[in-house]
Amino acid sequence: MADPNAQWPENVPGEFFVDEQCIDCDLCRELAPKHFKREMDSGYSYVAVQPITEDERNLCGEALDSCPVGAIGRRTET
Repeated sequence: MADPNAQWPENVPGEFFVDEQCIDCDLCRELAPKHFKREMDSGYSYVAVQPITEDERNLCGEALDSCPVGAIGRRTET
């Protein structure tokens, strides 16, 4: 499970984030390329654009569910 306290600083504020567990597998960037980008120097993904529409949220949710190391997290309202 992704840890919001260990998220990469490049993540834009919002619902989704990527933490330091990321192994740079590219899966999230393939599933939701508009939203996930690669930090080129260190080689990890981060959330560059938060989803707005339901379809975009679903794509990011698919990336979260598919992440092989659980590095993508989702903040939920309490």
